[in-house]
Amino acid sequence: MNEKLYVFDTTLRDGEQVPGCQLNTIEKIELAKALELLKVDIIECGFPISSPGDFTSIVEISKVIKDSTICALTRAVEKDIEVAADALHFARRKRIHTGIGTSDPHIQYKFKSNREDIILRAISCVKYARKFVDDVEFYAEDAGRTENEYLARVVEAVIKAGATVVNIPDTTGYCTPEEYGAKIKYLVEHVPNIDKAIISTHCHNDLGMATANTLAGIMNGARQAEVTINGIGERAGNTALEEVVMAIKCRKDFPVYTEIDTPLIMKTSRLVSTLMRMPVQPNKAIVGRNAFAHSSGIHQDGVLKNRESYEIIDPSAVGVNESVIALTARSGRAALKHHFSRLNIELSNEELDVAYDKFLKLADVKKEIHDEDLLMISGVTKNIQTHRIKLKYLQVVCGKSAIPMATVKLLIDGEECVATSSGNGPIDASFSAVKSLIHRKINLEEFLVQAITKGTDDVGKVHIQVENKGNIYYGFSANTDIITASVEALIDAVSKII
Repeated sequence: MNEKLYVFDTTLRDGEQVPGCQLNTIEKIELAKALELLKVDIIECGFPISSPGDFTSIVEISKVIKDSTICALTRAVEKDIEVAADALHFARRKRIHTGIGTSDPHIQYKFKSNREDIILRAISCVKYARKFVDDVEFYAEDAGRTENEYLARVVEAVIKAGATVVNIPDTTGYCTPEEYGAKIKYLVEHVPNIDKAIISTHCHNDLGMATANTLAGIMNGARQAEVTINGIGERAGNTALEEVVMAIKCRKDFPVYTEIDTPLIMKTSRLVSTLMRMPVQPNKAIVGRNAFAHSSGIHQDGVLKNRESYEIIDPSAVGVNESVIALTARSGRAALKHHFSRLNIELSNEELDVAYDKFLKLADVKKEIHDEDLLMISGVTKNIQTHRIKLKYLQVVCGKSAIPMATVKLLIDGEECVATSSGNGPIDASFSAVKSLIHRKINLEEFLVQAITKGTDDVGKVHIQVENKGNIYYGFSANTDIITASVEALIDAVSKII
């Protein structure tokens, strides 16, 4: 029978160490709630002695989280542990995560110490932490480069001292999956009291092997995985939660299961991307914009006949409504026919052949083919959807001491409509004004800005994805004014709903 794998999320601690991704307390609480909904087992919320902000965030998060364990990081220093215990005062389930470096480079150069002294310090910090909480996790920093025999001695000693979890970090991302898996196996086989604690993985992605190393550790006995949403973290990042969870769910040869509510993965990924202002690369596994997109004609034909031809994961399993059949110069007739059917345009085989020739010529000169292009190709002469709504006027007021306000005038089926709204910023205010005029309940699923040129007169492209009644609609625009481009992209998407 498969055993439970505990999912330890460190987005709020290791993930927040990414330059420019710092969150305030309100944002951290919002993300912590999302992680609890995702059914993350342990949420590492920060390093409380490092700053008053981290301390306050852990205190406030502890007040609102009911199900997940709240974890605080410390060094092997008594003051660190005391501050962590204070920060965790309100937590229903609390854990102190303490430890020390165990590799020779850390011992010799970072601590200017020796192996025996490090073991004594490791024992001391665990015993001290146990005075405050029953759940103590010990990390052997740089375990990836620590000699296995010495690492086993450290692990045995801290478990005897009271550690409930032993974290074996590949801190520098140096290990290969074979090496890391063998290290976990060595501990399972050579630490006499290893059954008294859970072995945890914590892998970094410096060589692009974080997920592979984590899975190798799980296959060899680890029962906790330390991960972050979208794989964000120090340097090249950490193991991505979504990759580990879906690998275990997708394949049947892992001896573990998780309790992660996988349909919430995409929603949580986008929340992290938004709050931390860190876009997800389009080809990112599981949560990238292109993770379920197909542009090759052969692939598109296969997916349209049977999704499993080229998809090992049902998009809905991670919260994606449907696969994307992208129209490019590499697309085939099956994809083109699919999109015509979506627009309620039925063509005979002969008409489809003619339309396909026109499509290929257009696709060679345009990077993206939109619905209006398909209508033109098919010879449909009715007014295209995007012409039903036009932006006539946009005025935005914002600044350091001003409440962002936007006034929008739209031409909807020839009738002028005006609205003014406030928001968290100029774009949010503008979107609120547009929404008040269209009388449609829409949810913004994706908002992506890309630069085309360079300089202060840069042209920005905006891609938008919105949801209405379970259906997904896309919008696009480009302008030197990024606020105007954003509003036009939203209108482009909304027009397709109407």
